[in-house]
Amino acid sequence: QVSLVESGGGLVQAGGSQNLSCAASLRTNRPYTLGWFRQIPGKEREFVAAISRGTSYYADSVKGRFTISRDDTRNSVSLQMNDMKHEDTAVYYCASFEGYCTTVGCRDRRLYRYWGQGTQVTVSS
Repeated sequence: QVSLVESGGGLVQAGGSQNLSCAASLRTNRPYTLGWFRQIPGKEREFVAAISRGTSYYADSVKGRFTISRDDTRNSVSLQMNDMKHEDTAVYYCASFEGYCTTVGCRDRRLYRYWGQGTQVTVSS
């Protein structure tokens, strides 16, 4: 009984900000890593950010611009995106797996068992 649902996608001006949210329905009393990936047509799904055991990890391309956070009260994870660039245009996916990961391991999409359906983010100029 695990599900992830993204929201907050849309059209954003270059240099602007946008916040994505993911409502997570997870099994109780289990440690979960939550993350965000993105994908453009014809390309592999790319790691963006993850939060695991209270520590946040980011892809170099978004570090300093994006911030991942987890709200245990609302059982959700969000991605605050600032100073958005054209190359940020993609379908963004919320993802999760049971357990923890480290800096390198969190980047591997194969670790993530549960995925949302994705939300389109388009950066215009």
